[in-house]
Amino acid sequence: MEYRTIILGAGAAGLMCAAHAGPGTLVIDHARAPGEKIRISGGGRCNFTNLHAGPENFLSGNPHFAKSALARYTQWDFIDLVDRHRIAWHEKTLGQLFCDGSAKQVVSMLLAEIDRAGADLWLQTTLRDFRKTDSGFSLELDREGRRVTASCRNLVLATGGKSIPKMGATGLAYEIAERFGLALTETRPALVPLTFPEGRFAALSGLSLPVRLSNTRASFEEALLFTHRGLSGPAVLQLSSYWREGEDITVDLTPGLPLARSLRAQRQREGRRRLSTELARHLPARLVDHLSDTLDLSGRLADQPDAVLEALAETLSAWSLTPSGSEGYRTAEVTLGGIDTAALSSRSMEARQIPGLFAIGEAVDVTGWLGGYNFQWAWSSGHAAGTELASR
Repeated sequence: MEYRTIILGAGAAGLMCAAHAGPGTLVIDHARAPGEKIRISGGGRCNFTNLHAGPENFLSGNPHFAKSALARYTQWDFIDLVDRHRIAWHEKTLGQLFCDGSAKQVVSMLLAEIDRAGADLWLQTTLRDFRKTDSGFSLELDREGRRVTASCRNLVLATGGKSIPKMGATGLAYEIAERFGLALTETRPALVPLTFPEGRFAALSGLSLPVRLSNTRASFEEALLFTHRGLSGPAVLQLSSYWREGEDITVDLTPGLPLARSLRAQRQREGRRRLSTELARHLPARLVDHLSDTLDLSGRLADQPDAVLEALAETLSAWSLTPSGSEGYRTAEVTLGGIDTAALSSRSMEARQIPGLFAIGEAVDVTGWLGGYNFQWAWSSGHAAGTELASR
């Protein structure tokens, strides 16, 4: 069986690429259904892009690499596609766009687009072997219980990263890239909860509050969630992409609040009130109880001099913690790192030294923030490769 283009992976990037690559394109995937990460994303409503998506929202060994693809297919282009398919959507917070209905609508939209483009889709198809040929590539596949050989002029790696292995993630794109001699950057779980020694925050499990979370590389002001294993929530997931083992993180529990000034004012009005009671006006009571294990919060406000209140406010705005690790690829939303962008054209996503080989989406060393950015990279990089393939 001969095809002009074969795309490995029927996820967001692969389907987007197929929608633009045109006739003679085959998408293959080992899963039973296409777009599984799309289907489960955003609580089943798919945070499909972000109004503020730009190059500054992505991590990469080359921070300039994503600029070309993101500029040529923007969030507004994808919103226009969603609108044309009459999919209702809404902005949740911080520019995050979700379907009003189901994430399955986005999958159906992409399938309609690849059908319109004349591309084929094979599911429950496993890649057994592959090789470079004089005219392109030859693939040995298992399909419907039988061995099939398929050849193509162009091969697109769109199988994603290692995140969420229970959905079939394997890092296949990295293995293929290495066999073709493409360099990889370090890969690690990203957008992932951070863990602490067992029981550290067990009493606070389920408690959430707005914080400013930072380290030496980045800072995010969003919600933090305490869990049995450690810390999660948007602020933690965001910072996890910038965190490395052994490093401290700093939690500002009162972002934007002049706590010392507030405590001094309350000392004048309610001097008999206990310090812990007053803090519970600004922080969850369970958290105040937890902090009381290491801070002396037992006295009355009237007994606290300015220096003590200032020191307490400083402590609560710079609570230093050292995670023991992360929950790993099991719960990570994306994989940080991947195929080195130095090996690829930023305009077409084609390997510089291997004509006809392309890499897109999460397989590439471009990782977005939480909030629809990684889907936008899938759409933009898939479009970049797809339009290039259509022109050949």
